[in-house]
Amino acid sequence: MSSVQRIGSDGQWEHDYGYSRVVVAGPHAWVAGCTATVDGRVQGNGDPYTQMKVALDIARKALEEAGFGLHDVVRTRWFVVHSRDIAEVGRAHGEVFAECRPAATALVVSGLIDPGMLVEVELDAYRDLADAESGSGSA
Repeated sequence: MSSVQRIGSDGQWEHDYGYSRVVVAGPHAWVAGCTATVDGRVQGNGDPYTQMKVALDIARKALEEAGFGLHDVVRTRWFVVHSRDIAEVGRAHGEVFAECRPAATALVVSGLIDPGMLVEVELDAYRDLADAESGSGSA
């Protein structure tokens, strides 16, 4: 029987809104929406490429804390405020995921929680528990 592990980043929104940065159940991990917010400030000053890179780095760190890596990511979802930014957001995603190429969905939304945010990303990851226990990892 496996248990559910909930890992927080101590972010204010996690406390205020009652969620975890990453939840792990068995071989699966789900990373909550990540934006380019560091220490309460939106990074990337209007640059969607930079914001996606920062958001993906935050998500990567959450995965690593949960014992997963980017190579374990099987699906991503991007929420982008302006359709004109899809190419730049996609370029950042492509640089990070060039090797493992997860399934991906891009959605254009009317806005995010802070008007300076241009992109938010969620990650779903999976790893074979036998590989994880033996230390061989995923490809």
